[in-house]
Amino acid sequence: MDYRSFTAQFVSLSLCFTLFACNSEQPQTNNTPAASSVSNLPSHGGRMLESSIGDASNLIPMIAGDAASHDVASNLYLSLLKYDRDLNLVGQLAESWKISEDKLSITFTLKPNLKWSDNHPFTAEDCLFTLHLIQADSTQSPYKSDYTLVSKATAQDARTFTVTYNEIFSPALASWASLAILPKHIFEGQDIMNTSLSRSPKVSIGPYFLKDWQAQQSITMQANPHYFDGDVWIDTRITRIIPDPATQFLELSAGKIDMMNLTPTQYSRLFEKNKKLMAEYERYKYLGFTYTYLGFNLKRGPFTQPEVRQAIAYAIDRQELVDGVLLGLGEPLAAPFKPGTTWVNNKIKPRAYDPALARKLLAQVGYTEVDGKMVKNGEALAFTILTNNGNKMRADTATIVQQRLREIGITVNVRLVEWSAFIENFINTRDFDAVILGWSLSPEPDQYNIWHSSQTGARQFNFLSYANAKVDKALDEARKTFDVDQRKAWYDMMQEEIHHDAPLVFLYAGYSLPAIHKRIYGIDPAPSGIGHNREQWFIPKALQQQSIAP
Repeated sequence: MDYRSFTAQFVSLSLCFTLFACNSEQPQTNNTPAASSVSNLPSHGGRMLESSIGDASNLIPMIAGDAASHDVASNLYLSLLKYDRDLNLVGQLAESWKISEDKLSITFTLKPNLKWSDNHPFTAEDCLFTLHLIQADSTQSPYKSDYTLVSKATAQDARTFTVTYNEIFSPALASWASLAILPKHIFEGQDIMNTSLSRSPKVSIGPYFLKDWQAQQSITMQANPHYFDGDVWIDTRITRIIPDPATQFLELSAGKIDMMNLTPTQYSRLFEKNKKLMAEYERYKYLGFTYTYLGFNLKRGPFTQPEVRQAIAYAIDRQELVDGVLLGLGEPLAAPFKPGTTWVNNKIKPRAYDPALARKLLAQVGYTEVDGKMVKNGEALAFTILTNNGNKMRADTATIVQQRLREIGITVNVRLVEWSAFIENFINTRDFDAVILGWSLSPEPDQYNIWHSSQTGARQFNFLSYANAKVDKALDEARKTFDVDQRKAWYDMMQEEIHHDAPLVFLYAGYSLPAIHKRIYGIDPAPSGIGHNREQWFIPKALQQQSIAP
């Protein structure tokens, strides 16, 4: 998915930025591959079936904000840069780049002879067109703010693209690993917010192109035979939309899918009891760049009062969630960064579970306990938590939060909603009290799109409507320097303000737990996860006859 996005599930690949914010953690496997006489030489052919709890919503990357959409679109449209297995910034569509001495301009040289799948040349004009498109007032993109800072852009020739900024923008280079370039000859003249291309893309420059999309059922991608960056070995990739993880696990156990993201219970308890799974599938475990939170709609009462939000935070036992929901396969957290990374403010700790303090804070803003319920001006304190259907961890989290808040007199209703409807009908319209969701972040620490008060518009990521002038200043100033210590100081300030304001409750960072059939070869566990080289995975010829039927 794109570098900042809310997720339908813990995706198996994290989208990453600068090396400063990552560690050397390698994904772990739990099984030893069975000895086999099968040749491990790559071979064209075969079909791989994956599962997803949520359907895609929009295949135009600059518009889409959800993981399911980006998982598909990232196979069609590529960026100038990308991050490799070790989180080093390398060229994708760009062969090289040069930063000016004043650090205000970047000149990209594109790889030679690039072509879209319809044989139309890929040129710098596509880059310029894409930039102008995301900058346009009519484009509602949650990623827009990074690109409105470009004051000048030119396509000097077919392979040279230059962008210039008016002032230092430290995430500038990283931002070009996030903007997927669109084909000018296809999108020119289209209304980007209302086009059939969002569901029916015509061309690809990536390893796959879209073959078929059956809404809420399956998405089928076919290998691009003209992919510029080497052979794409697996011919067909099918993602089945299976909203229920238990049903996914039954399909995995029956050998009907090649890959799924396991729940902690499936990973720790059920997998090892199934001899077929132990023999035929590999498990992986790694802490990615995702976290889960309880977020409040700050435009709705009672969440306009910070004491209410703080009280809720004190009433939730995060360690209980880690132990009970994740079975220990995760960590509680207090900040919007991956635990253990450079940018975490270690002075801030998760609020301790303290229901007595929670009641005290509610009393400070006028609530009294009547028959076990917190009441103010004759009205009981009650709200609804929305989360996406099919994510058992979030549903279980909501249930435990509901129980804990009931103990301090807060009535909570829990509602589960299908993923694409959740995004379109509730998140994009801001029609919710509270949500349990997850962010998939990058090691690049800039989180302007999530926390800055200017990012509360339609389809933007600050859908909680958070506004704090000190946070805005910290985000603004951290973008104006390359000095790591200075950026760290600004982000520490940001975290202190967010901790005090409690616009959301940081709950936990869970491990990614994918399971993949052993007939899939070429998987390379790395600091970036296991998805960095997915187009290089293959099924040996001798095992292609075992292709799983959808």
